[in-house]
Amino acid sequence: MSLSLPTMAAGLDRSQVERIVREIVLRSHEPPPSQQPAGEPKLVVSISARHCHLTDAHVEKLFGPGSTLTPQKSLYQDGFYAAEETVMVVGPKRRMLPTVRVLGPTRKASQVELAFTDAISLGLTLPVRASGKIAGTPGCVLVGPAGAIELSEGVIRAERHVHMSHADAEFFGVRDGDRMSLVIKGSCSTVFRDLLVRADATSKLEVHIDTDEGNAADLDHAESVELIRQT
Repeated sequence: MSLSLPTMAAGLDRSQVERIVREIVLRSHEPPPSQQPAGEPKLVVSISARHCHLTDAHVEKLFGPGSTLTPQKSLYQDGFYAAEETVMVVGPKRRMLPTVRVLGPTRKASQVELAFTDAISLGLTLPVRASGKIAGTPGCVLVGPAGAIELSEGVIRAERHVHMSHADAEFFGVRDGDRMSLVIKGSCSTVFRDLLVRADATSKLEVHIDTDEGNAADLDHAESVELIRQT
């Protein structure tokens, strides 16, 4: 498809500010040693900024025939990474987010994960979904240096969740698919409820919340974080 995209305004506009603030895909926060009870699994809370996942075919369409993702930075979960590649995400009425990071490895279906504020910027109303549950969700246009694709679905607000191993799940007394709460103490003390438990054999203990949630809780300056079983 052919797109005629508006030229970025000179100076520092809103999209550039957003790009600067949210460029870091992963920020990890661990409680001070004094706040980590002895024998409790090490907990990492990560802010997952807006990003997208692509299929192999879409990588080639956006970045050129034969292209593959280039790892830039390893993420906390083994085997996952932030790629050097970015795409422009275009929503209704040509509203856009100019630089959205691609995460690897590739997937069977392309998916864009945004925060609520991002959705407002694009003019989209997004459902909260677990990753991969994209049926019936809004679509968008992705633009890369070599081409563009139109997704008929796949844009979501990612449901807050916690990755853990089966051993971690046993420690907390939960199973895959259960719900937990994250207690953040600090200047903006907050409790995030209904974190989806995603337990498997290899995952490290890590909570994923989005940019809006992390900023609301002032996660950067949190005094402690704690996972509790939800009753």
